[in-house]
Amino acid sequence: MVGFNQFWHQGDAVSRGVALLLLLMSVSAWVLIFWKAWTLNRARRDLGRAVPAFWAAADLDGGRQALVNFDREEILLPLLDAGRAAANSNTLEAAGKRESQLTRRLRDALHGVLARLQFGQVLLASIGATAPFVGLFGTVWGIYHALVSISAAGNISIEKVSGPVGEALIMTAAGLAVAIPAVLAYNVFGKFVGGCEADLEGFAHDLRELLEQPPH
Repeated sequence: MVGFNQFWHQGDAVSRGVALLLLLMSVSAWVLIFWKAWTLNRARRDLGRAVPAFWAAADLDGGRQALVNFDREEILLPLLDAGRAAANSNTLEAAGKRESQLTRRLRDALHGVLARLQFGQVLLASIGATAPFVGLFGTVWGIYHALVSISAAGNISIEKVSGPVGEALIMTAAGLAVAIPAVLAYNVFGKFVGGCEADLEGFAHDLRELLEQPPH
């Protein structure tokens, strides 16, 4: 902490800007990590309870009520509502086969649900990929700034150089500290989303088979 304080006070606007950028990236990553961990955990638990409850219902209305009770993240309800939505009689969609209409509506609803589950993944990947280079840039700039200052003072020695250079290296460590949690979270959440996607595709397939039957 002492080294960082010295680096902050001795650094120029560029060095401080890099430090603030790393801080912003770290805060953004951790907010996303906690939020996605909470929502994806709820979604996985809801899938395990809502799907069996839906298929145990006596009819579609009862099945929808079961989803309302268990599907807190609303990842199954959009599929059911899309499948049950009646095609408008004066649209091109209504002119096609019933099976094609169901496939198109369920596919669009599934894509929307997956987009919500994947929200934030791009930001986590971007932070994980760029934070080390941002930290490295801060280190290089800090070393350059320190050497210029020492050279201007006209008193160059290993003791004078090692201190500022060591302080500048803190930025590289800071970049890695920001990137590592973001990369790990991206990989873990990607696995969670993949598991949810497989369950949702299975539910959509079974729902399509059910709704393909013409209403009586």
